[in-house]
Amino acid sequence: MGLIERLTADLTCLRGALRTLKATTPIAKNPTRVFPQVIAELAEKYGDAPALLSERERFSYRELGARANRYARWALAQGIAKGDTICLMMPNRPEFLAVWVGVTRVGGAVALINTNLTGTALAHCINVVKPKHVIVAAELFEALTTARMHITGDAKQAKTWLHGDADANFARIDRAVDALPGDELTLSERRSLTIEDHALYIYTSGTTGLPKAANINHYRLMLASHAFAGVMETRASDRMYDCLPLYHTAGGVLATGPLLLRGGSVVIREKFSARDFWDDIVRWDCTCFQYIGELCRYLINSPESPSERTHHLRLACGNGLRADVWPEFKRRFRIPQIIEFYAATEGNVSLFNFEGKEGAIGRLPWYIAARFPTKIVRFDVERQQPVRDERGFCIECDIDEPGEVIGKIMKDASRPGQRFEGYASEADTDKKVLRDVFKKGDVWFRTGDLMRKDRNSYFYFVDRIGDTFRWKGENVSTTEVEEAVGQFEGVLETNVYGVAVPGRDGRAGMAAIVAKDNLNLTALRDHLARELPEYARPVFLRIRRDNDVTTTFKQKKVELVKQGFDPAGTTDPIYFNDPQRKAFVLVDATLRDEINTGRIRL
Repeated sequence: MGLIERLTADLTCLRGALRTLKATTPIAKNPTRVFPQVIAELAEKYGDAPALLSERERFSYRELGARANRYARWALAQGIAKGDTICLMMPNRPEFLAVWVGVTRVGGAVALINTNLTGTALAHCINVVKPKHVIVAAELFEALTTARMHITGDAKQAKTWLHGDADANFARIDRAVDALPGDELTLSERRSLTIEDHALYIYTSGTTGLPKAANINHYRLMLASHAFAGVMETRASDRMYDCLPLYHTAGGVLATGPLLLRGGSVVIREKFSARDFWDDIVRWDCTCFQYIGELCRYLINSPESPSERTHHLRLACGNGLRADVWPEFKRRFRIPQIIEFYAATEGNVSLFNFEGKEGAIGRLPWYIAARFPTKIVRFDVERQQPVRDERGFCIECDIDEPGEVIGKIMKDASRPGQRFEGYASEADTDKKVLRDVFKKGDVWFRTGDLMRKDRNSYFYFVDRIGDTFRWKGENVSTTEVEEAVGQFEGVLETNVYGVAVPGRDGRAGMAAIVAKDNLNLTALRDHLARELPEYARPVFLRIRRDNDVTTTFKQKKVELVKQGFDPAGTTDPIYFNDPQRKAFVLVDATLRDEINTGRIRL
């Protein structure tokens, strides 16, 4: 990076940081001003201006405030005490925000349930937060019934409320709140709240194991909303397109709060659709949208649409835009500005790429780094723990050396953003805390993500801990391999993981891909030989019709790892990268046995 380029990047980064700090600094100084109170203020300020829009319903600021007040009065009528939990299971729609804003205004905590869960996983999410009530949309009632037999303990006593018409003998919350007044709460109805009080439970995606319920207090709600209002420079003329799940932070907080704070509006779609995406952007006249994970890749792999060139977008903001997708995404769809960021729902590490540096997830130059203590420490992939020196302390990584990113946990009242509020489960909380890191007594938050930092202080995502594996004595980054495979013409989606091979140390790389019908395996093998070192090239290839992803487009790997390269466990064709024949060879039972018994060298 040349001097002029470096100075320009520094200036852009500094301006973005100052905007963000200006927006967030007042939060701790006004501890009784919480997000639901802000919504009430906005209802007065912006009145009939559009706030939340969808095909199903539309709320002006005044209507959103009134609807939230009805839910607040419902919570009071049910005797909800400060800190009591209510589970909310509802598809994307404006009503979703009205529910949790209203309940949290009178001190309740709302657990935002993943609408795709069923059975034991759904029951786990309900059990762990011990709710007093469960609100379920009529269209999701059958999913709830699959979990009822697994609900235990205090959660078993929770009262179920239906929203909408379903063939079930439960109270209708929509009818109950319709009968309540929507005018401003009286002094006697209001609860004394501060930014320290609990507001939401937001669950991790659950790519491995069961989801964890992260504690979100009112400070974190205010911080996320105000910070991203500064990051995106939101304004009253903005309209955000939000097709991400409202039960996650990205769709439910980052894509909504920053727009509402400045008088803008949010278009809420129930689910992402690559086919309808650009038509929606144009029809609703959106100026920005929130992306996450593989959403951008899905758009690039979609047929061209006239609407993709006639929009009025000024900004795309999100996380997970891969380096191999970024330039084509920006060029093809004519996105004026892309702001990539890194943050965890429950964590204290936040990074922003204000400069639009392709592939980077953020930057911490020297004049910002001291305020946000973030380090990358050496990580032992086999032990799944940071490396410690002879004194027992962690070792900070060198420039461009991959390691785990950690953020210092502080109990400074003036810097609540550096705290870690943990999860509903104490055991889950303990796993994310690293102690005695650089000196005795210091405490740091483990992000669970491997990154590297270049000499210009840009951070680059390498892999998630648990995804990186060792093969032939080397660490293999699944992200790096996925990017290499994804660059090949005809490959639409890629999911890379390691599988066990009897008698071999480490795990052999395997790529599950979705591809066009005319995929040239010989050319793909040649491409991988050029792009990847020998140890990182996939040993096995699995061709699929679709790859399973979470609702935030993170690839699911657990079942694929279990199935390995056994052709008897799937109808998907599996190929072996045969070093003798220098070709991808279809795996049958005989070939599998030869690999397992060591008769074929890998």
